[in-house]
Amino acid sequence: MNDSTRISILLADDHEVVREGLRKLLESEAGLDIVGEAQTGHQAVALAKALRPAVVLMDIAMPLLNGLEATRQIRQAVPEIRVLILSAHSDDAYVEQAIAVGAAGFLLKHASSRELSRAIRRTHLGETVFSPSIAKRLQRQQQESLESRGLSKAEPCRLSSREMEVLQQIAEGAANKQVAADLGISIKTVEKYRGHLMKKLDIHKTAGLTRYAIAMGIIESSVQVTVV
Repeated sequence: MNDSTRISILLADDHEVVREGLRKLLESEAGLDIVGEAQTGHQAVALAKALRPAVVLMDIAMPLLNGLEATRQIRQAVPEIRVLILSAHSDDAYVEQAIAVGAAGFLLKHASSRELSRAIRRTHLGETVFSPSIAKRLQRQQQESLESRGLSKAEPCRLSSREMEVLQQIAEGAANKQVAADLGISIKTVEKYRGHLMKKLDIHKTAGLTRYAIAMGIIESSVQVTVV
């Protein structure tokens, strides 16, 4: 396999046995390289900045600095790094915070090795990935919200082509800087689009925009981890 197709991964989990298991599992997969390990949130941020891995596999319950704040700091410092949350907890609050800080997905620790490998590869390709149970819950929550406002999935709410492009990128976890570069517009313009979207859709958080995109099918093909 050509080096350009390989995916560098940083493991961030405070339990050594978990990191050892993940390392053995992922190193047995073609094209996946473990380039570092962190046992605290601060270490995860420092190593992400130093090593510039393609993907960070991040636990939430990390000492000194939790995984969600570490994710936020990593995304601010190196926006091109994709952070995939791997946690035993799937509470709505955790999922919404993960989306808000720019995580590229949220996978449960009971996922199979095939699901984990597939999630990493899809995350690296720029897709947004959630465990099936979380994706279904996000879809249901947003659909209920749409129905409460007299909308339906068949009514994709008056968005312009450019607004749809920005919405999709936001829902896929892209930072403003990345959206600006991809679409050839300024960061200030991206911020204006984000504000317009929230006002037009009556949605006030990034997690809500992601739920909307899922419910409307805008990123439906890439939100769910499937066994192949």
